[in-house]
Amino acid sequence: MAHIDLKNELPGIRGLMAFSPETEKPLNDLAEILLHDDNNSLTRGEREMIGAYVSSQNDCFYCQNVHGALAQHYFQCDMQLIDAIKSNPLSAPISEKLKALLTIAGSVQKGGKYVTADQIENARKLGASDKEIHDTVLIAAAFCMFNRYVDGLGTWAPQDRQLYIDRAKMRAEDGYSKMDVTKEPTTTNLK
Repeated sequence: MAHIDLKNELPGIRGLMAFSPETEKPLNDLAEILLHDDNNSLTRGEREMIGAYVSSQNDCFYCQNVHGALAQHYFQCDMQLIDAIKSNPLSAPISEKLKALLTIAGSVQKGGKYVTADQIENARKLGASDKEIHDTVLIAAAFCMFNRYVDGLGTWAPQDRQLYIDRAKMRAEDGYSKMDVTKEPTTTNLK
């Protein structure tokens, strides 16, 4: 049960957005630009993976599973790979560039001043553009906010990870700015 009466039974950030529609639109618009917009040289999967990784570092169950399932959908892999990336990106079978960007994202998660010039230079050396580095930092910072919003108000999250995987295709098609919070599972309509 959330720390405040959300007047709905929606999980995670969806319950918060239904409670506060005036902030729903700008938050979803930000997520749309950062994660779903096609005007980005990072793939949707890479961007979702950055969000899932930061959420795992913040121990936000809801966000790491929503965005991990989306990364899994885009990468067309199994969840074991997503879990391996979240657990130790440097040993995961992903590109060296994505490893470098996840290192930067992990530093942002600890605090912006943890990002080093060496990390940035390494990412550049491995092919990351300044725009990709910028977007990595912004995605990581935004997910720290989203995670703290979700967990700071004590929202609930379905514990069955398969629910997130089953919904990933719909989320990928709908994007964020057109998301209908009423399509989310509630405490009364879970399978």
